[in-house]
Amino acid sequence: MDPVIIVGAGPVGLTLALALARQEVPCVVLDEGPGKDEPRPARTVVLREDTAALMERLTGQPLAREGAHWAGWRSMRRKQVMREVTFGDHEPAPLHIAQHVLTGALRAALATEPLVEVAVDSRLDTVEQEASGVTAHTRGPKGTWWRGSYLVGCDGPRSTVRKLQDIRFPGRTAVERHAVAALRTELPWSDEALLHRMPPWRTSGPSAGEVTARPLPDGVWRLDWLLPPGKDLVTPELLLARIRETLAGWTGGPTPPYELLDTGVHTVHHRLARRWRVRRVFLAGDAAHLLGALGAQGLDEGLRDADNLAWKLALAWHHGPHEALLDSYQAERRGVVAGRLRAADQVLPLLRGGGGLRLPGSARGHDALLTDGHLGRGTLGAPGAYATSPLAPPHLEAEVPVDTAPGEPVTDVRVTAEDGTFVQLRDRLGRDALLVVLIAPGTGVWDRKHWMSAGIMPRLAAAVAALPHHAELLVAESYPGAAAHTVLLVRPDGHLVTALGGVRPADLYSAAEATLGGPAKAEATAASASASASASK
Repeated sequence: MDPVIIVGAGPVGLTLALALARQEVPCVVLDEGPGKDEPRPARTVVLREDTAALMERLTGQPLAREGAHWAGWRSMRRKQVMREVTFGDHEPAPLHIAQHVLTGALRAALATEPLVEVAVDSRLDTVEQEASGVTAHTRGPKGTWWRGSYLVGCDGPRSTVRKLQDIRFPGRTAVERHAVAALRTELPWSDEALLHRMPPWRTSGPSAGEVTARPLPDGVWRLDWLLPPGKDLVTPELLLARIRETLAGWTGGPTPPYELLDTGVHTVHHRLARRWRVRRVFLAGDAAHLLGALGAQGLDEGLRDADNLAWKLALAWHHGPHEALLDSYQAERRGVVAGRLRAADQVLPLLRGGGGLRLPGSARGHDALLTDGHLGRGTLGAPGAYATSPLAPPHLEAEVPVDTAPGEPVTDVRVTAEDGTFVQLRDRLGRDALLVVLIAPGTGVWDRKHWMSAGIMPRLAAAVAALPHHAELLVAESYPGAAAHTVLLVRPDGHLVTALGGVRPADLYSAAEATLGGPAKAEATAASASASASASK
């Protein structure tokens, strides 16, 4: 079967290629550039816990060495500390990393992946679809025709793929603008991120009065100043004035020494593509959506697009068309991003409107909303749930509640794998397999050979073997909110399908079948019935 064609070699396109290759799907990445990225210290990304784990799983690198996990977060208004967060087990720290470093790690991983071909200096100009596949043409020094099974446009805000498919991209332009500087200096705090609203030293002209400082390794900081509405030019003189007064204001004296490494202007747009799938062509990342106001991170959502789409394309590539499964990509991911954009549109007038009636406590309420955006919490930043997904199974008699609702990302607990090793649950994701996790307190101190043949394990193993798609059976000592003998069914992208009370082969099969997009083939159904019968004996 022909490879999947991925247009665009940014973080989302490279992530999708790696995720597909890990599931034994060959890919071609069309890179219109030279195959490497210019270092830009002022162009950084903040990855939440789930997307940082995805990057480390795919690259095989501990990216914390190249980025910075913050020790804490503080927000201030004038001279008052409004909120402090200390990161730890209950509040995992975001990972702040330069985008070119992240992309470099992805490229290095792809260089050792035999199933992925990266075609540099290849700019897409034509896409043709037929019932059996996709044909794409690129121009450039090595212009040629490419044949693929599917094509995914990860080619950014000005996506050629989106334009060739005549997909509208409505939304709002310049929702926010920020002046950005990356510099090396010493601040009164070393490893905490800071959001400072209405700083008392503002002297250099009109401003919304908001500056963010986020640490990077080696004493480097990224500073962002929220600019007033409009298109006023950010001159070097203005930016230097901002740097000097901000550093002096934070240190309480003259401007401390600093080394300016990079500058820029970051403009946030809010847009959402009308469609994310046209038969065998898909959109992902900035080609499908733009967001990022109020501290939210658009790249996070792009990486979640890739994670969601990869296992669905892999299943269709290996086992034939699964139209309902492929359609669910748009329903799930577009639904989540649309909800996030709606939430931002509702909050923006409150936080950026200026003037108006100030109610008691409103400053703290505004601060809480901004903190949610910056730290990836609440409707502005938390990973999306697929509670209303078309892949959600119907009501199951054996379903029981746990602390993770169906459709939400699972908690990363330690599990015992089929080979007897202890691993984290997230380490088993993205392998073209469903995960079935039995909660069995006490098994962690037993050798696997003793408990695999004891109690309910033989019945559960038989039920798992009969599922309509390959599944891996794992065992966990505990899971938040789960009683002993609870059975979790988890999708390859880490979202919970259901939690069942005990071994219920029929319910487990029904849930797995729904997760794959609908009824499975008759022979699989017969296998399930056989497994249920043998398990009940």
